[in-house]
Amino acid sequence: MKFAAIIEYSQDKTKIAEVRPAHRQYLASLKEKGQLAISGPFTDDYGALIVYEAATKEEAEAFLKADPFNAAGIFISYVIRPWNTVIANRELFPA
Repeated sequence: MKFAAIIEYSQDKTKIAEVRPAHRQYLASLKEKGQLAISGPFTDDYGALIVYEAATKEEAEAFLKADPFNAAGIFISYVIRPWNTVIANRELFPA
């Protein structure tokens, strides 16, 4: 099942830039294990959307809590909700 996390970031740009490589490496490891559907930051620097593949909401939250951005205090708030893909255009998501 997919769970969408809508995350608000700290506005500490220096810290974000410093931790970003570890954060992206962590997300790549989740993707390799089939535990990440899609992720990316909002263009207004508000935060990000991360969609996890998890058996439960608690498992998805564990993925979020293990993220280096969370450990560094960059994730200041989040909401995780079950998410159902109804229509997807793979051409618009080439990543």
